[in-house]
Amino acid sequence: MTQSEKLLYTAKVRTTGGRDGTSRSSDGRLDIGLSTPGGPGGGTNPEQLFAAGWSACFEGAMAIAARKMNIRLPTGIAIDAEVDLNVADAAFFLSARLNVSVPGLDRGVAQAVVDAAHQTCPYSKATRGNIEVAINLN
Repeated sequence: MTQSEKLLYTAKVRTTGGRDGTSRSSDGRLDIGLSTPGGPGGGTNPEQLFAAGWSACFEGAMAIAARKMNIRLPTGIAIDAEVDLNVADAAFFLSARLNVSVPGLDRGVAQAVVDAAHQTCPYSKATRGNIEVAINLN
């Protein structure tokens, strides 16, 4: 890190048993069972966790972008995140879509907020150039 960078938070999670195991955070707030997508078991899977994290972070980035643009976001914003687990030539990879709904806001204004959020959201930055991503304004 440079002198201007500041660590805000470190998530600490221990996973045992892989996709059919458990994940627990060091503070005890997260304690979940995992299961393979489409397989037996009642747990969640890494793709669902990634979708939840990214969509929550993206909505926060939208709020920051709107404040900077002096735009008041309406209530009822929803982000439907879809994370695909794919395979080609025996290699696994992800692709994803964020389907963003901003009811009651002019479409052009909403698109500007979504575009700004996609530039600043840490999850968007992490995926940029690494996986196929679509950000759709509904």
